[in-house]
Amino acid sequence: MTGVRSSTVDGVLTRSARRTPERTAVRYGDRVWSYRALEAAVSTAAAVLTGDHDLHPGDRVASYAHNSDAYLIAFLACARAGLIHVPVNQNLTGDDLAYLLDQSGSALVLTDPDLADRVPAGRRVRALRDAPGSLLDALGTERPFTPELAPGSGDLVQLLYTSGTTALPKGAMMTHGALVHEYVSAITALGLAAGDRPVHSLPLYHSAQMHVFLLPYLAVGAENTILDGPDAGRIFDLVEAGLADSLFAPPTVWIGLSHHPDFAARDLSTLRKAYYGASIMPVPVLERLRARLPHLAFYNCFGQSEIGPLATVLGPDEHEGRMESCGRPVLFVEARVVDEEGREVPDGTAGEVVYRSPQLCSGYWDKPEETAEVFRDGWFRSGDLAVRDAEGYFTVVDRVKDVINSGGVLVASRQVEDALYTHPAVAETAVIGLPDERWIEAVTAVVVLRDEASDTELIAHAREKLAPFKAPKRVVFVDELPRNASGKILKRQLRDELT
Repeated sequence: MTGVRSSTVDGVLTRSARRTPERTAVRYGDRVWSYRALEAAVSTAAAVLTGDHDLHPGDRVASYAHNSDAYLIAFLACARAGLIHVPVNQNLTGDDLAYLLDQSGSALVLTDPDLADRVPAGRRVRALRDAPGSLLDALGTERPFTPELAPGSGDLVQLLYTSGTTALPKGAMMTHGALVHEYVSAITALGLAAGDRPVHSLPLYHSAQMHVFLLPYLAVGAENTILDGPDAGRIFDLVEAGLADSLFAPPTVWIGLSHHPDFAARDLSTLRKAYYGASIMPVPVLERLRARLPHLAFYNCFGQSEIGPLATVLGPDEHEGRMESCGRPVLFVEARVVDEEGREVPDGTAGEVVYRSPQLCSGYWDKPEETAEVFRDGWFRSGDLAVRDAEGYFTVVDRVKDVINSGGVLVASRQVEDALYTHPAVAETAVIGLPDERWIEAVTAVVVLRDEASDTELIAHAREKLAPFKAPKRVVFVDELPRNASGKILKRQLRDELT
């Protein structure tokens, strides 16, 4: 009965292939896969991985590669074979890359030819594509596949490594059941439908693009386009050609699109759904986007890798009057705001967000102490500082570790950032606390300019909008801000560089 009742990640593709076998599932470059063809490719890839590399259920397989159709097929093949997929940031090198491969115990590394030389010596490697004998080449000869042990809902399917903005990355252990629950939450909260034509341009190793959009969209039978990256011109072309009407991007990418010289001139009227998340969207930026594209339905998506990663959504009809909010919990998520002792705080009071959900990870791979630290009293500690209002809407104030203690008073960096974003010369900013003899931590703004402005001008501008103690004591100008692949600014790196 276990198999009869189980729902697996690869199973969402199987059901779509049976409903609409000839419908286009995925486009990547010149290749187009119907749902029937994609389903067959996944089974063949599962047979290749297990047969050619002597892999068995529970073995870990790392994907260290760029976006492609082959990347998607490899993930689904691992899921079908009971292997545990380990998505790895293709920008990692040296010790950082070795750490993830070692910590996960990956038995095989799937990679692209241009990245293969970075893989530490002694690792078993197979090319995903663009090389003789690659996994994609092997799909030309269909091979039957019967799993050694059919995976079930409770089996691990992926290790989602956290971004490591405050410590070494930890592998969140995701089961098939947790991710399938998250897919249903995403479909319900984001209005994903078979008639949508989403474009997927963010890295597929990141949980947001893969698990909030690509897999849920495959579950509903939509036509998907995978891009190598968020190229503004290519996205505009797809929209104008009628091949894309739905786009997810972090605020940094939306900022880049809005600053693109063609943004005002291109016909983007067929773009219907705009999703943002992975980091906090500055309200002034959102206001500019909505003014340029008033017909566009904006959704704010919030969460973290450990919950699959979608936890809350602010829908397009909920933005008015609460654009700073990240919305309310999705279908399978229960959330509350607590103090340091885990006691729920009154609405309107800042505290840490905690979750209960079948979407949650099972803990951190081979890290029992870190697991016990975040799973306490039946709830998962998110590390996010937020306020909930009387209607159940959450507003993220900051990461708990990013709150600045200035002269004994706590300052939320987001509030200072929003004030600075209203200055026309500010392209991007990150506000951090730096050690200071007088203030304990001095509120410091790290700023990327698009027009000339002085530090005194920006500090004066912030003082017009904030209480004096919240205004920056110092402004540092940089050419760009350090980020991980999801667009999240690496404030720990900034603090280390500027201390």
